[in-house]
Parts: sequence; C-alpha cells; structure tokens
Amino acid sequence: MVKRVLLKLSGEVLAGSKSFGLDLEAIHSICEEIAEVARTGVEIAMVVGGGNMLRGRDVQTMGIERAQADSMGMLATVINALALQDVLEKLGVPTRVQTAIEMRQLAEPYIRRKAIRHLEKGRIVIFAGGTGSPYFSTDTAAALRAAEVDADCLLKATKVDGIYSADPEKNPDAVLLHKITYMEALKQQLEIMDAAAFSLCMENRIPIVVLNVLKKGNLHNFLVDGKKIGTIVSTGEEEVYSA
Repeated sequence: MVKRVLLKLSGEVLAGSKSFGLDLEAIHSICEEIAEVARTGVEIAMVVGGGNMLRGRDVQTMGIERAQADSMGMLATVINALALQDVLEKLGVPTRVQTAIEMRQLAEPYIRRKAIRHLEKGRIVIFAGGTGSPYFSTDTAAALRAAEVDADCLLKATKVDGIYSADPEKNPDAVLLHKITYMEALKQQLEIMDAAAFSLCMENRIPIVVLNVLKKGNLHNFLVDGKKIGTIVSTGEEEVYSA
C-alpha cells in the first residue's frame, strides 16, 4: 500500500466525453474513487491540468505572448481544482486547494509545510496554478510537488492503460510494459512526461506510475491493494507494487 501519493490529473480527463469544459459525471466518478482511497488512509496530493479549459501553447497560436498565455493556462487549472474540491467535499472528504499564484479569496497560497500538515491530517490537497511560473507544464509542477511533499510515487492518471512497447493503435502486437527504468524510457524515447518533469523524478528517485483512471477500481487496486496496474517507471530498485 502506498502511504502518500501525488496524483496528476489531466484536464482532458475532467472533460469526460466532451471536448471542452467540465463533465460533472466524469468528475464525480473519478472523485468517488479518490474518496474511497482516501478513506483507507492513503494521503493524497493532487496536481490538475487545465487543457480542458485552455492550453497556453494553443493560445500562443492566436498571437498572445508565451508568458501571458501560460499565465492564462495556470488560471484554468484553478477552475478545475475548485470543481474537484467541491465534489470531493460533497463526498465527505476534507479538501484544501493551494495555489502557486496567490488568490486568497479562493484558496490558500502554496506553503510546503502547511500542505504536508494537511496531508498528515487526512485532507486531500489539490495544488493549482502549476508552478506559478510560465514555461513550465503541469507535469513539471506535479514532479516538483511530489518531491516537495515526499510522495512515494507520482501517479499519472490518464485515459490509457499504461506504457506500451509500441503504439497499440498502429501495432496489434504491442504489449503493455508493467515495469521500465528511467534509462530504458530515455533510450526508447518514450514520451511519458516532458523532459523537465521526467528529469526531476529521475533525480529524486520518484517512481512514475501511468494508469487508466477511467477504469473503475484502478486507483484502489494499485494504491491500496498494490496490484500491478499500469506501468511503473523507476530506477528498478524501488518496489511500489506489493502484490
């Protein structure tokens, strides 16, 4: 069983079947699983993306300057974080949102020691606003926060079952890889996270786990039961799976 996890949720997952915005049915389904895991005692910190609302790089194509576009993207993550907080608290799970950009009327500013204290008290902490600086992705924010709160692993919750030996849509013989080392991932040029995020995890020996969050039970099966769900990227020495 994992004691403390940093869960990275993409904005696209929150959009559900929609191409834009929030799908409350999808959010409720994901939050029910997160709440179930939290009740078992697993300490959960989260970083949420904003791609369902706005992507900085997409706004750039409209002629908006990069730093400004990224700031707009960071604000989109706050909208998602507040939606997650509302649903989680209605499920009876105490939740705090901390933002890298101060907006005290909406959420707490990010303070590392306070975030850790929230986790120790059984509260879910959602980190919004990315790193607070342009030019960094929410994947990098997730890796940074995972290191700062000393998470056992960074769980990248996606729409795919994990990392495959090849693109399963193009190659029917592609197989799901349950374990792979950082160096093997680099050699095979697997696009797991952006370079900055991947480097942070490798340097701080934080295992990255990629799994399909839309498959019911996956979070509980991995985080609580220790089953081999998805793919784990590590040095090869850490043991995250326990079953």
